[in-house]
Amino acid sequence: MRSRETLLRLHRFRTEDRRRQAADIDGMIQDLTRKYDELDSHVRFEESRNGVTDPANVNYSMAAKATRGRRDNLLKSIADLKDQKASVVAQLADEEVELRKVEMLMEKESGVSAAASGSPGLQPAHAH
Repeated sequence: MRSRETLLRLHRFRTEDRRRQAADIDGMIQDLTRKYDELDSHVRFEESRNGVTDPANVNYSMAAKATRGRRDNLLKSIADLKDQKASVVAQLADEEVELRKVEMLMEKESGVSAAASGSPGLQPAHAH
């Protein structure tokens, strides 16, 4: 019985850990999205200030070009984080299934042991 309780605690811990990981990744995605928006705004400002919007143009702002590169790298990072989150969410779903199995097994075992010990609530009613 003790090993089942340990197993139950382990699965609960893993489930909560996956939930925390998903929430942490969500927070990182939100932060990077805000930074992306700030960099995008800066690129538009530089382009409007310079009057050139084509990065291939010789007169394109070097500041806009550098900021554009950082902004594009953030998009790649955001995409990677979304992939990581999808993986964590899949692991969370698997872990929740395993947790439920262990919980059901524990409930079944506690019901069987209660019936075997002569618990009055689980004994059949006698006709009077």
